[in-house]
Amino acid sequence: MPSPLRLRPPRPDDEAACRAAHDALAAEGFEFLLVFDPDEPWARHVARVEAHRRGADLPDGFVASTFLLAEVDGQVVGRTSIRHELNEFLLTVGGHIGYAVLPEHRRRGHATEILRQSLVLTRALGIDRALVTCDEGNVASAAVIERCGGVLESVVDNPRGGPRRRRYWID
Repeated sequence: MPSPLRLRPPRPDDEAACRAAHDALAAEGFEFLLVFDPDEPWARHVARVEAHRRGADLPDGFVASTFLLAEVDGQVVGRTSIRHELNEFLLTVGGHIGYAVLPEHRRRGHATEILRQSLVLTRALGIDRALVTCDEGNVASAAVIERCGGVLESVVDNPRGGPRRRRYWID
């Protein structure tokens, strides 16, 4: 049976759901929306997400990336960010794929499905070996990564501070 979870780009009508998701994860110290300015018009943010997918108008230290919302039955439950290449920071602690599930939608298999679908997309980009990382103490995320074939390579210090990071490679 196919999963009801779908990954898709953000749309103009996603503003309220995305702002609420961003606030919910900010309370946990995590960003839902990347390079987000709350004072900026939503349409400009959506346009920037598309530009970053094309590798245009990237801030310093950023690489081309695909940002997608995870939706189940019309409701945003999470997101993924797929980096098209790795710079030094991403190779050390960020990885090719960063994903999140909103607190009220956890423990339903959404994280595993988001990562599984993200891996399909990385392969479509020509990335045959994906790096996925998580905080050292994030047991749930480590289990998701391992369930999707992740093999732990190392645990490293985060050069920006914060928790150490578990680094997994998925072929």
